[in-house]
Amino acid sequence: MNITTTNSVTNKNYNMKTLKNLLAATVLLFTCFSATAQTADEIINKYFENIGGKDKLLKVNSFKMNMVTNYNGLEIPVEIFNDKAGKMYVKINFQGKEITQLAFDGKTGWSTNFMTMKAEKLDSETTENMLLQTKEFPDPFLNYKEKGFKVELIGKETKEGTECFKIKLTKTPITVAGKKEENVIFYYFDTENYVPIMTESEIKEGPAKGQMSTSTMGDYQEVEGMYFPFTMNQGGQAMTVKTITINQPVDNKEFEMKTE
Repeated sequence: MNITTTNSVTNKNYNMKTLKNLLAATVLLFTCFSATAQTADEIINKYFENIGGKDKLLKVNSFKMNMVTNYNGLEIPVEIFNDKAGKMYVKINFQGKEITQLAFDGKTGWSTNFMTMKAEKLDSETTENMLLQTKEFPDPFLNYKEKGFKVELIGKETKEGTECFKIKLTKTPITVAGKKEENVIFYYFDTENYVPIMTESEIKEGPAKGQMSTSTMGDYQEVEGMYFPFTMNQGGQAMTVKTITINQPVDNKEFEMKTE
């Protein structure tokens, strides 16, 4: 009887000690996890810190990139410009002739029809969607809350052999065939350097509707104290940046629709 009671008390004390140890271990594990787990905002802030800082980006009024791409063995120069007012153009130099592939003056957009080589005004839906892009300058993550965007850390995935943080960026809905559609891009941030190496977004129209469009970027280089990717690949089309010019004025005529 005494032995039974003694064993009961001993077992009870042992169980209580074990429970306390388990609770202590759980608290320690949770504390360690909380200390190492990162939020989307922490990752984004680290990204800005690593590419030069938010203060430098806020002083950027325009970007101009000169790059080259390859088409059927031909190296084609490409020039891209955009600014905080929403003005932008994409020009290519094909067989010695400069062609404005796309231009937008902040209100009206146009492109060159490669069959007729004449300028054609963009439809109202495309123009509306281009207007939405103006608030993404110079970086969609910069002050994203004020822009009405949302970010969410999905987790980690391996892309291009690199461990990445997967962040979902939800922007202002776009209009597709007269209907508002969710506007989401998934960014993959390298867990070592905290810079994007890939993006994915759903194709909203055309033959590839519903499929994912993938872009990759790499070879980050310094330009005026900030870091930018100098290699990109969009849908299998590789591009190499030659120069990036910041805050260089451009004549307004560059955005005007050609009437010839």
